[in-house]
Amino acid sequence: MSISESLGELKEVRLPQGTVRYRERGSGQPMVFVHGVFVNGDLWRKVVPELAGEYRCITPDLPLGGHELPLNSNADLTPHGVANLLADFMAALDLDGVTLVANDTGGAISQLLITTRPERIGRLVLTTCDAFNEFPPLLLKPLPFLARIPGYMLVSSKVMETAPVRVPLMWSVTNAKVDRTTQRSYLHPAASNAGVRRDFQKFLRASTPKLTQAAARLLPNFDRPVLIAWSTDDIFFSKKSARRLADTFPDARLEWIADSRLFSPEDQPQALARLVDEFVKERAAAPVAKEATA
Repeated sequence: MSISESLGELKEVRLPQGTVRYRERGSGQPMVFVHGVFVNGDLWRKVVPELAGEYRCITPDLPLGGHELPLNSNADLTPHGVANLLADFMAALDLDGVTLVANDTGGAISQLLITTRPERIGRLVLTTCDAFNEFPPLLLKPLPFLARIPGYMLVSSKVMETAPVRVPLMWSVTNAKVDRTTQRSYLHPAASNAGVRRDFQKFLRASTPKLTQAAARLLPNFDRPVLIAWSTDDIFFSKKSARRLADTFPDARLEWIADSRLFSPEDQPQALARLVDEFVKERAAAPVAKEATA
């Protein structure tokens, strides 16, 4: 789970799918930060302090391998299921006009969310992430197939904790030096907990570009402000996707984050936070209606 106290107080909320832990810091307009696979909320530990002086920053640990508490065994943790989990999370906290800030796989989850349950979202920030045909990206295309092999999740999660794999893995996603404690918070839960591996396996098995392709057809219906903040040095996701996203949304702008790989929250936290802050202050959240209750 996320261990960085810079993200704020550790809390948890009980949802139909199970208990989700999150950290919260600051007050004001709500921002929800969405991480991707193999990590947790600690990805945002350098960004949140830059924004918490003016915003209510909420960082959940989603069931993507770096979480500590397994969810219910019958929970739907397909990509659409995790998008629903995120929507339920925001509903449980009674958040409205949320600025949703996403990275990597979290971007795909956010696209599924805004095209199915957008009612609590006022703005969207997509940093470098899955979109269109890139879910997973080309370098990780075998993952959904491999996740179906008995024993693969256990062996791979153990191997990823070893230095010969962990070091190049971190190098591939960030120029920054990530401290060993944070790396452990990302990788140890899946290596040590069968329930965490089960949750993560559900997500990986169901990941397919058909989902992001279907979502892409609906993105033009999302008429709220969108910021695309894309890393210039990433090796996983194409710059073409960034331009295409900016062209697909009716109200979007594209900004490039220099000297950054996939994890711009690690490499350029101040630059990313500045872009988000300026975006929120320039673009008022569109009025949104709460989800109807039975």
